[in-house]
Amino acid sequence: MGKPSISVIISTYNSEAWLEKVLWSYEAQTYKDFEIVIADDGSKQPTFDLIEKMKALVHFNIIHVWHEDNGFQKSQILNKAITACNSDYILMSDGDCMARADFIEVHIRNREDGYFLSGGYFMLPMSISEVITKEDILSQSCFNLKWLKSKGLKSSFKNNKLTASGFTEKMLNAVTPTNASWNGHNASGWKKDIIAINGFDERMQYGGQDRELGERLFNLGIKSKQIRYSAICLHLDHPRGYKNQESINKNLAIRATTKKEKVTKTPFGIEST
Repeated sequence: MGKPSISVIISTYNSEAWLEKVLWSYEAQTYKDFEIVIADDGSKQPTFDLIEKMKALVHFNIIHVWHEDNGFQKSQILNKAITACNSDYILMSDGDCMARADFIEVHIRNREDGYFLSGGYFMLPMSISEVITKEDILSQSCFNLKWLKSKGLKSSFKNNKLTASGFTEKMLNAVTPTNASWNGHNASGWKKDIIAINGFDERMQYGGQDRELGERLFNLGIKSKQIRYSAICLHLDHPRGYKNQESINKNLAIRATTKKEKVTKTPFGIEST
């Protein structure tokens, strides 16, 4: 196999049911020249078993990057995954985000030297997350607003994410008040730029480590493009036992320093000093 056009990093931790749905969503992609690099923050054997099973069922190459469970160390495992990517261009998402069939195609179509791309996600309630099947994913039914409403989805302005196209899609990308930040569930950029800033700051645990990476890309002179209404992924619901305020506060302090001192390369990244 030659070098793929794009590497997709998927982060996971002991969540096989959701990861399986996510991997099926990549089997349905219209753009086929990609590899999946799973950034595994210490999952147990069932995740290994699932990945081995899926390797035999999907068309794309899967690289499983794992380290021992040492609490929430997503920044560390993402840096290992970045190093393992074989492509010059990297798309990052999560093991709880199912990608619509045109997801990779949108990132490929919009990539540009000197930029990174910023997308969002569409949050599903647990009741819908649980009933989605492999068939619903491969047929793309679960990305259809009418289908989701038949399963209990409420009406909301956010539903435009699922239906916007053409002029409406471009207009909503232009007028959304949401910043075009690096979002770990849906962002892409050039590997050379991510390596230049030394990847993620490994001091950072839960809360904003993806945004901080984007802020250092900005300090490097990289701009961002908003594709919130173009690159669509569905977020499967789950509890967040790892969320804690102490970690969030520590990360906010690191981000404040990054902005104030215009830091580009963290000394706590892929190459630690």
